[in-house]
Amino acid sequence: MTFKTMLTATATAAILATGAYAENPMVGGAAMFADKNIIENAVNSADHTTLVAAVKAAGLVETLSGEGPFTVFAPTNDAFAKLPEGTVENLLKPENKDQLTKILTCHVVGADAMSTAIMGMIDDDGGAHVVPTLGGCMLNATYDGDMIMLEDEQGQTINVTIADVDQSNGVIHVVDTVVLPAAE
Repeated sequence: MTFKTMLTATATAAILATGAYAENPMVGGAAMFADKNIIENAVNSADHTTLVAAVKAAGLVETLSGEGPFTVFAPTNDAFAKLPEGTVENLLKPENKDQLTKILTCHVVGADAMSTAIMGMIDDDGGAHVVPTLGGCMLNATYDGDMIMLEDEQGQTINVTIADVDQSNGVIHVVDTVVLPAAE
């Protein structure tokens, strides 16, 4: 094997290796693998430690590791930090498990919806599409350019900051705000 052939083979291997990760964006400084499930990928994201702790406290690890399909609008640590002081700590208490579960399942849709599908539904519905979640929340989806936005039942705008993180059991869309159900 000549040096040129070896160099070409090495370059090709490097391109193929990086191409394996090109389909999924990095999230929280970690590679996201399409052959891993939502939980297996989420635990590696430095930006989702609060979400992972909340999913564990709510007892949803097994569910979100399941077959799916699921679309998860995954709030970052910064999204949780926007909540009033003490809210996260309070929600993580065992006596608030039902409330935490309700909030978390308002981030989950029982479908595998990539951004192009969501945008298509928005277009089909004349500019806004109602998205029912597994937690019973109704989100209003719109988009501007390539930015998908959700409005929760409290009127908050939630922006998808990283879309289409493919998972073996669905898709994650990273969001900048915690989805909240209607005030009771």
